[in-house]
Amino acid sequence: MSHSEEHGHSHSHHCSGCCGTRAPEFSRRQFIAGTGAAALGGALLHHLGGSTAFADTLPRRVLKQDKALRKQQVLAYAIASYQDATSWRGWGGLITESHVEAERVKIRSELDAMTAKADFLLEMLPLKSASSVEEARTIAAEDHDGVLIFGAGGSTGLMLALADPNKYNLMFVRHNSGPAYLWFEIVHPRFFRRETDAPQGTGGMDYGDVVVDDYDEVLWRLRALHGLKNIRGKRVVAIGAAIGWDKGRGSEAPKRAQELWGLEYAEIPYDEMGQRIQAARANAALVKQCNDLAREYLQQPGITLLPRQQQLTTAELIAGAGSPDTLAEMYTFAEKAFLLTEVFRDLMEENETDAITVSECMGTIITMSETTACLSLTLINDEGGLAFCESDFAVIPSGILLHYISGKPVFLCNPTFPHNNTITVAHCTAPRKMDGVNLESMHVRTHFESDYGVAPKVAFRTGQNMTMLAPDFASERWLGYEATVLDNPELDICTSQINLRINGDGNRLLQEKRGFHCMSCYGNYLQEVGYALNKAKVGWLNISA
Repeated sequence: MSHSEEHGHSHSHHCSGCCGTRAPEFSRRQFIAGTGAAALGGALLHHLGGSTAFADTLPRRVLKQDKALRKQQVLAYAIASYQDATSWRGWGGLITESHVEAERVKIRSELDAMTAKADFLLEMLPLKSASSVEEARTIAAEDHDGVLIFGAGGSTGLMLALADPNKYNLMFVRHNSGPAYLWFEIVHPRFFRRETDAPQGTGGMDYGDVVVDDYDEVLWRLRALHGLKNIRGKRVVAIGAAIGWDKGRGSEAPKRAQELWGLEYAEIPYDEMGQRIQAARANAALVKQCNDLAREYLQQPGITLLPRQQQLTTAELIAGAGSPDTLAEMYTFAEKAFLLTEVFRDLMEENETDAITVSECMGTIITMSETTACLSLTLINDEGGLAFCESDFAVIPSGILLHYISGKPVFLCNPTFPHNNTITVAHCTAPRKMDGVNLESMHVRTHFESDYGVAPKVAFRTGQNMTMLAPDFASERWLGYEATVLDNPELDICTSQINLRINGDGNRLLQEKRGFHCMSCYGNYLQEVGYALNKAKVGWLNISA
C-alpha cells in the first residue's frame, strides 16, 4: 500500500439540517425556512426599485453561514532495517508494515468514534501516511485547514515538512493507548525546541497542540479551530457605521478587528436605511404578512405581551399593573419590528452574510422604524444568525468567535459592578434559543430607556452555567469566566437581565476587568476560547481556571 494512499472515505460530521459528504464553503444564498412560514415556490425576491429587494411572500429567510473545519489526518512513521551489532531502530511499536496497517485501522476506528461526537461542522479527510519528507511536503500543501499528525515515527525533517506554519496543525501521540510512538519521547526537544533550550515556533505550533492518548482533548481543540476558521474574514452589515463603545466613530476597535480577524464591514448609511424602510412599508403584501406573523409569534406558548411601562416599575409592570389600553400599541410595535427584520434580512442577503449590527439603536433606528430593533435582533439570533445591537466592534468579534465555537446564539450584555462573587448583566435584546434548540419563555415589553417599541425579557435557565467573555477596548487581552444563573430579576434596567454567580475569583474580575460590554452563551467554552486566542496572539485571562 502506498504510504500516501487514501482509504476511500472521509469522516464528516454536520450539525442538524446539513447534509452531504462535507460542509460547503457556504453557498451564495442558503435559505432556512422558519416556523410559521408559508411554503414557497419559484423566485423568492422581487425588486421594488433601486437595489431594495423584498419577497412577494415572506420566506422567513436568513443566511446561516458555517464553514466546516477540514482536517487532514496523517500517520508519520518509518520502518527501520536491521543492522548487526548496533542500535538500528528508535522507539516505537510500528516495526513492520503489518504493524503500520494495523495502526491505520485503529486510527480510522478511533477517528470515526471521535467525529460522531462532534457538535460542529467537521470534515476529517481520509487518512494518509508519510514516511518520507517528499510525501510529507505533498500532504502539507493540499487543500485542508491543517494536519492531525499521528507521530508514530519518522525523522525531524519529515515532521517539519508536515507542519505548514500557515495552517492549524495538531499532533497526537500515544502513551498508554499503544502502540508506542517515537514522538511521545522527542516532540519537546526535537520538534518544538529544535535541540535548543527555547521553543522555536515550529510549524506555527506550541506545546498545547500536542495531545496524548485522549481524543476528547483533540475534539475540543478542533472545536476551537472551527471557531477560528469562521471568524476569519467574516462580513458584518453595520447599520449606520462600524464603531466602538469607547469612542463611537472615533474608536480604533473596528480597525483593530479588521487587522486581527480580517472582518469586513458593509456599512449602511441611515439615509439609505430610511429609504429601505419606506419601500418596505409601501409593499402591502409584505406588511400584511409581517403583521400576521407578529401576532402569531406573540400568541406562542411561553410568550407574554406586556402593556407599556409608563410610570410603573418593572416589578409593577410584570405583576400586572400595566394599562391594557396600551396593548394595541404594543401589537403595532411588534408588527413594525417584524417588518424591520425583513429589511435586515434583505441587507444580509445582498451582502452575503448572516451577521448584522445596529449603531444608534437607542435613537435613530427608533425614530426611523417607529419601533425598536431589539426584537428583530432576537429573531435573527434565534434563527441561527448573528445580530448585535450598538455596533460595538470591541466586543462583536468575541460574539462571532463564541458563536462558532459553541454552535449557539450569543448574548451581548452590559455588566455591572461585581460584588460578593455575583454580577448582574443585562441588555434589551437577547436570544430565546440560548441552548441552540429550545426556546426560553419571555415577556415582550417596551425597551426600558425609551418605553417604546418591543424588547424581550428572556427568562434564562436557573442553574445554567454560562461562558462570559470581556474583551478590552484594544483587543489585546480578553478576560473570561464561568458563571451560573441565579435568577432573572425585575430591576429597572435593560429588559433581559440575569443575576449570576461568578465561578471563580470575583475580586480578580473586579481588579482585572477592562473594556465594557460582555459576550455570553450557555455552556462552558473557556478552554476553546483561550486556545483560539493563543493562535490569534491575543492575551487571555481565565479567572475560573
